[in-house]
Amino acid sequence: MSAPYRDLGGDPVRGSRVTASGWGWRHAGRRAWAVRDLDLDIEPGEKVLLLGPSGAGKSTLVHALAGVLGDSDDGDDNGRLLVDGLPPAAVRGRVGLVLQDPDSQVTLARVGDDVAFGCENLGVERDEIWRRVGQALDAVGLDLPLDHSTSRLSGGQKQRLALAGVLAMRPGLVLLDEPTANLDPVGVAEVRDAVARMLEHTKATLIVIEHRVGVWLPLVDRVIVLDPGGGLLADGHPEQVLAEEGARLAAQGVWVPGFPPAHPERRRAVSSVGPNDASSTDVLLCADDLSVARIPGTVVASGVRLTVNSGQALAVTGPNGSGKSTLALTLAGLLPTAGGDLRATDRLAQGAGSKPFRWKSRQLLTRIGTVFQDPEHQFLTATVRKELELGPRTLALSGAKIQALVDELLQRLRLDHLALANPFTLSGGEKRRLSVATALATNPQVLVLDEPTFGQDAQTWQELVALLAGLLDGGTALVAVTHDREFVEALADHTHELTSPLPVGPVR
Repeated sequence: MSAPYRDLGGDPVRGSRVTASGWGWRHAGRRAWAVRDLDLDIEPGEKVLLLGPSGAGKSTLVHALAGVLGDSDDGDDNGRLLVDGLPPAAVRGRVGLVLQDPDSQVTLARVGDDVAFGCENLGVERDEIWRRVGQALDAVGLDLPLDHSTSRLSGGQKQRLALAGVLAMRPGLVLLDEPTANLDPVGVAEVRDAVARMLEHTKATLIVIEHRVGVWLPLVDRVIVLDPGGGLLADGHPEQVLAEEGARLAAQGVWVPGFPPAHPERRRAVSSVGPNDASSTDVLLCADDLSVARIPGTVVASGVRLTVNSGQALAVTGPNGSGKSTLALTLAGLLPTAGGDLRATDRLAQGAGSKPFRWKSRQLLTRIGTVFQDPEHQFLTATVRKELELGPRTLALSGAKIQALVDELLQRLRLDHLALANPFTLSGGEKRRLSVATALATNPQVLVLDEPTFGQDAQTWQELVALLAGLLDGGTALVAVTHDREFVEALADHTHELTSPLPVGPVR
């Protein structure tokens, strides 16, 4: 064990040791193991970047270390996985986990209360809790009043808030599961810098999952790459691993600096129609001075003027909190307009009327498909295959057509080996590909996607982008909310940037 240290001026704390011996895990009802034959020893205080192709079991491993995988009813395991020599479930207060979705981790309405929540559950004395809260907020650089509303935070600030809540618990092991996946570049830098600041204050062991390696390389001293077939693909010092194994890792789907994925070749639309040209016959949706709001009366973006055109991709970009997802849901006919006008042309409406929000769900299926930011929000059935069959069955397609369509989507999106799995047991990247596939299953004229590439390794990213490029060539219109610059470069014909996020308070 490493020597004890004084964490943020508190009691002596040690970094945790992680050991795995022949460890593996599979979800209940799954034949394939999410992780298997894992042998691993992470010393106290090490800073580890955990890599691997989508579906290699990275999230499964960190969730197991956090003690949140469940019991024997939830899955099967073998071998041993220990934190400080004990099963993770026995040391849950010793481990802190930060997930990729900023909104899913905000528990309480005020900043101070949210940071204090974990300490309260550990039974820490009241005076000590508030001392830790102030120190944790300072450590991550979140200079806000304790009564500041958590609903007014940007995505980057919410991730820093989650990190502060973990830090206040004084964990020996900090786990970050793609903490920047849904953030804009500013938010990515905020969270990375907050972690760097945290590392200056603590000697905790750190394990961070991230597909894009470059963000975290300056902060880690070890890279571990999981092999989907079991065990490890690589393990060692970052420079050594990337120098010796870079090409092989890139071929396996790891985002290695210097090995960018190839962009698909696509037949660009012949029409010269622009994003604000409402006169072309290629226009399917037209927004004029549009205002959008998820909560009635709370407008998050206004003055939006754009068109959605057949065979073209419109990328909606901008900082977290600027209203991108709300705009996407409005364009998709799932939210009413808060002002201005959104009109479907006759080519898209086909007799359903010009207001998408008034269309019935069956009318939306073949006109506008939607991929939500959180894939789980659109899963309705017990297996991947049934999830893909749901839309076509609603359209009363024949059994043979449904089977052929579903088989093709499963194969193209590398989900065929998961056809009988429960959608909620998939990895983050697999869930995203399934959510895209469910929208494609009804062949809509317009496809609205919110962060379509998050959680993807380089290989599945390339396959997903190639699939979308094929849809564009076939005349489908795409609207994509994204922070992925490579995605924009690969597919976008036009970009609409939202630039007025809600005020979120000072950032140091």
